[in-house]
Amino acid sequence: MDIQDVLEKYKNGELTIEEASENIHSLGFLAVSDIAKIDTARCRRTGVPEAILAEGKEDDDLIMILKAHAAAGKRSLVTRVSRTQYEKITAAFSPEQIEAGRYGTTIVVHNGRMTPDTIRKTGGVVAVISAGTADIRIAEEACMTAREMGCETVEIYDVGVAGYHRLILEMHKLEEAEPDAIVVAAGREGTLPTVVAGIIDAPVIGLPVSTGYGAGAGGKAALYAMLQSCSVISVVNIDAGFTAGACAAGIANRAAAARRSAGKPA
Repeated sequence: MDIQDVLEKYKNGELTIEEASENIHSLGFLAVSDIAKIDTARCRRTGVPEAILAEGKEDDDLIMILKAHAAAGKRSLVTRVSRTQYEKITAAFSPEQIEAGRYGTTIVVHNGRMTPDTIRKTGGVVAVISAGTADIRIAEEACMTAREMGCETVEIYDVGVAGYHRLILEMHKLEEAEPDAIVVAAGREGTLPTVVAGIIDAPVIGLPVSTGYGAGAGGKAALYAMLQSCSVISVVNIDAGFTAGACAAGIANRAAAARRSAGKPA
């Protein structure tokens, strides 16, 4: 049943108010066998798409979930995709149904008709910056999430503080894009978000990455450094590219909506 069916049944006395309430609360998810309940209404309810974490899932279960989502006319944003999982997904779906990030660890799967052109563009702009090339995999997760939420993205990669001049030489991209929010992915000592926030007048979200080794391995040094930042930044968990991208896109989309309300170009 959809919500109209529930309301009709309640109107006709076929459901009590308690039964109607229970039915309404159960709407908006897609049961896949006995292993998953996909929240198909999440994006409409929160503005954030349903993301499917591939890590930890059995390959066959993952394929089953993706096929069910595609059959329901939904786009699946899949994160933490292993090489084996990527190969199985590309074997199970046609090339027209798959959009892959730079390294294939974040992908979008759909029914072949839900192309990027079907995503409503909000006018929001998100910049994603990585300190090193080892951080790009996580930065791409943030990028693809922001794009799934209707934002335009601008990427600036490999501009860490070990060669600060690289960021300065790329500043024209940020000035031209005028981003509403910026995600800065950095491993090792995690300094770059603090630097960016000190020279840019847009909200900065620090994304610590689990690159690096030694005493601060696994992204801990980057996380602690960002939390101790003397610049004003927000910080997400280690390797939480989806969360960073969704937060940045939420900020950008609200900024774009405010511009539209003020009669300005989004």
